[in-house]
Amino acid sequence: MNRIELLITADTAGRRLDRVLRDAAPGLSRAALQKAVLAGRCLVDDLPVSRPDAKTRPGQRVLLELPPTENALSPEEGHLELLWQDESLVVCNKPAGLTVHPCPSCPEHTLVQRLLGRFPQLGRLEGLRPGIVHRLDKDTSGLLLVALTEPARLALSAAFARREVHKEYLALVSGLPPEQGECREPLGRHPTAKIKMAVLPETRGGKPAHTTWKRLWNTPDQRVSLLAVRIHTGRTHQIRVHLAHLGHPLLGDKLYAPAPVRELAPRQMLHAWHLAFSHPDSGEEMHFACPPPDDLLQAALAACRRMRRVIVTGNPGSGKSALTRHLAALGLPCVNADALVAGLYAPGGEVAAWLERRSGRDLLAENGGVDKTALLAAMRANPALRREVEELVHALVRVAIKDFWQAQEAAGAALAVAEVPLYFECGWQAAFNPAPLTVGVHCPLPLRLQRIMTNRGWSEEKAAALEAWQWPEARKEAACDLLVDNSGSPEALENAARDLTGRLEDLRREEEAARRRALEALWQ
Repeated sequence: MNRIELLITADTAGRRLDRVLRDAAPGLSRAALQKAVLAGRCLVDDLPVSRPDAKTRPGQRVLLELPPTENALSPEEGHLELLWQDESLVVCNKPAGLTVHPCPSCPEHTLVQRLLGRFPQLGRLEGLRPGIVHRLDKDTSGLLLVALTEPARLALSAAFARREVHKEYLALVSGLPPEQGECREPLGRHPTAKIKMAVLPETRGGKPAHTTWKRLWNTPDQRVSLLAVRIHTGRTHQIRVHLAHLGHPLLGDKLYAPAPVRELAPRQMLHAWHLAFSHPDSGEEMHFACPPPDDLLQAALAACRRMRRVIVTGNPGSGKSALTRHLAALGLPCVNADALVAGLYAPGGEVAAWLERRSGRDLLAENGGVDKTALLAAMRANPALRREVEELVHALVRVAIKDFWQAQEAAGAALAVAEVPLYFECGWQAAFNPAPLTVGVHCPLPLRLQRIMTNRGWSEEKAAALEAWQWPEARKEAACDLLVDNSGSPEALENAARDLTGRLEDLRREEEAARRRALEALWQ
């Protein structure tokens, strides 16, 4: 429509000129009509009028000549994934990395130019953002609603303003937010970094913003979570700023996440996956859903790939140390709790120093180290001393094992082993994050006692005393994730160690496949 002619009637008299023109041309925006009037393109009774707010009188004849729509956009070819199209609108799945509309930093190769290549009628809409009624950040993927006509654009823009369009996003974030929550902090332009937004009080330019979420999934170690996020307002970077403000920045977010979180994904892990609105022509309720691209799934799976922590445990004489030595010979980093305790008992060790402060040198050898025979006898005679020693030793060994695992993971190890005879007895099932996989070494009690007395020279009484301090064999083995049989020859145990590494690799693949299925089920 390039020309509007109308006669002012008694019903329309007294109203502003721009409002009368808007009623006569509902397919045009009021701003476009005001611009034409201000440009001198309106005649009232053959006289030019350049005031949009001029009051009309009965009998006046109004003529408005609209300039041809001009924009500097050139249509471009490019892939478009369309979920819906009709004469009035399009719903598309925008890939990450594609800017929605031209801007000074990206004047071409945008989604708008691809849409213009597919839908030439967009060229009849004015401006550099024809048909765009909302936007997604360049590195955000997902559903975008585009109007193909001016009436549809006006209706959809009004629906967004009335908050009648419902949008929900998938966000992969750092940490473990509550199962559900909200943020109502106002948002405004960052006071010093102009490309960023920030939480600002309304007295300093912040505008009301409302974000709600529910947690859909998290990694076993709770370092990363997947949220379904709904925005009830449409502020720039709203989800990214609100979640970062709460201490849960998006993985890969170059603007709002600290470096360790930025490096966990190739782009900000945000995907618009649900969209619902009323059709501007029919009023029909439209609902769309779109699964995320593979990079979000891969980032979630990668966040689960922690170094496998393995505990080797068992009752006295079961062969724990022999299995651990075989695993070390296969190239796996290993640590032995008994070796750590030996260091604590050695001259200058923390337990030796503590015993000297507590009991003098009665429980120390001549070299200043712990006299293990004397200490064992004292602990058997004094349960309170036994509890004190165990609490101290267990605390120090637990910290040393944690440090060992952290160092091995930092060095890139895929698997690391700690031999801990009293793992269950110490109550360490929840002491480490991520939780280790426990491997029990099985050997029947008569055979274990025989090996202890033959190989270590222990008396039957000493062996029985140490056995009594531990969980019964059946209970301990039932608590383990895997069992390795050591009732045969040394060669059989060596082969069992090789088999164990294969079982651990099979388990890793099975766990990742299960996680993939669980994640994909969330959006299918």
